[in-house]
Amino acid sequence: MRSRWAVRFRSAVQFRSAARFRAVLQFRTRDDAGQATIFVVAFAVVLLVLAGLVVDGGLAINARQRVTDDVEQAARAGAREIQVDTLRESGTVLIDPEAARAAAAQFMAARQYPASGVNITADAEGVAVQATIEQKTALLSLIFFNSFTVTAQGQARPAVGITGEGLP
Repeated sequence: MRSRWAVRFRSAVQFRSAARFRAVLQFRTRDDAGQATIFVVAFAVVLLVLAGLVVDGGLAINARQRVTDDVEQAARAGAREIQVDTLRESGTVLIDPEAARAAAAQFMAARQYPASGVNITADAEGVAVQATIEQKTALLSLIFFNSFTVTAQGQARPAVGITGEGLP
């Protein structure tokens, strides 16, 4: 008994009529029509999601690094604001909290961070800065994942001297 696959390789001359030849061709193509289309569409969606994870994952790492760097620099800018009179009188290094908050806020504003996403705390010992931003996605927005939140913290305290943090 011949399988239907054997019929596929017969030439058109072997069939008694053109109508029978067309019937065989329709039978052969009718049972698997559209299968490749479904596979290609599903595979394309999977590839787009994977590309989105790679691209937007890179954006997330870059945003995290940028925000971390900025909050650490803002904390250092605030820690430079020391109480000069106290240093001259007693040799003690203390931060001026108001000036430190203003310097850190100015630094973050120059980097275009929204004031609502920045939290700055300062006392006589140190400065802490925390910032939160919304990073927009590039490819994952195609599957309705439009943004992600990046938060970073940085701290700084005054250090003096070249051999340690105390005065010589």
